[in-house]
Amino acid sequence: MDPISSENHAISLIVCAKNEAENLKNNIPLWLAQAYPNFEIILINDASSDDTLEIMEQFAAENDCIQIVNVKNNEAFWGNKKYALTLGIKRAKNKRMLFTDADCKPASNNWLALMAGSFTEEKELVLGYGAYEKAPGLLNSLIRYETLLTAVQYFSYAKVGMPYMGVGRNLAYTSNLYYANNGFMSHIKIPSGDDDLFVNEAATSKNTALCYSENAFTYSLPKKTWKSWFIQKKRHVSTAKLYKPTHKFLLGTYYFLNLLFWIVAAASFVFLDWKIPAILISFRFLVQWITIGKAASKLKENNLIPFLPFLDLFLVFIQMSIFISNSVSKQTKWN
Repeated sequence: MDPISSENHAISLIVCAKNEAENLKNNIPLWLAQAYPNFEIILINDASSDDTLEIMEQFAAENDCIQIVNVKNNEAFWGNKKYALTLGIKRAKNKRMLFTDADCKPASNNWLALMAGSFTEEKELVLGYGAYEKAPGLLNSLIRYETLLTAVQYFSYAKVGMPYMGVGRNLAYTSNLYYANNGFMSHIKIPSGDDDLFVNEAATSKNTALCYSENAFTYSLPKKTWKSWFIQKKRHVSTAKLYKPTHKFLLGTYYFLNLLFWIVAAASFVFLDWKIPAILISFRFLVQWITIGKAASKLKENNLIPFLPFLDLFLVFIQMSIFISNSVSKQTKWN
């Protein structure tokens, strides 16, 4: 049984949606069904061209806890999710705020309670896990592995007192923390980063809590084509250059050493007795299965465990391609 805070502080669930009519039809009932006595839902329509606003209004007419923020295109902040989120945050009446995306389903009706229960007087920011739904195919496995690896990193760094990012699919913080850091102003013109850049700026070893109970996960739909996923990852990676120098160095070193390992391993088969690189690679695989495998089990991604070495190798070269592509192209906008 997951520990749930008995204090039941009021909380505002904030969801920014752009052309998400179908997802809202499916997920608003799940958010409304949360087993928590005191919460409101702030639904932000970010200048949608479909029936998003109409769906929001239908649910709001039947549920007093739903508030709607209708954002129209602003010439100064055209297509900027952070502008829409800022208006939603200003509308929230509760100090504690939980954020998710329109396509995210909570793993249980205790999701909100578990995330809210992680707040304390000192802990003003809560990092959660935003998983992707399982489906057949290599792309789905790779997306879920990359998501798993990212979570292992940001949970691990936070656990040792160096929080550096979180995911907007499952993230909570207080309005006090938001306003103390001037919201998103330091990166308002960057298309993405409402989650990781804010956490990178505002999180400390003392104010950050972790919530990785399986009942506190969210599940969203992954990209279905390689092109759309590649574009999404380009957008995510483009924000990393704005991380704090220490975080950039540590993350960059990790990816560089990972790439270097595979290059050296391949070269070793040419220049050395094949048994030496084979032993080293096997040892790496063993360590990886123990460490990442344990995390995969904890985060309910068990079916990825047998394929960890293959997925890791594939991901390294995908990330290299994204880095090269980002260095020669402009940032993409949030959709």
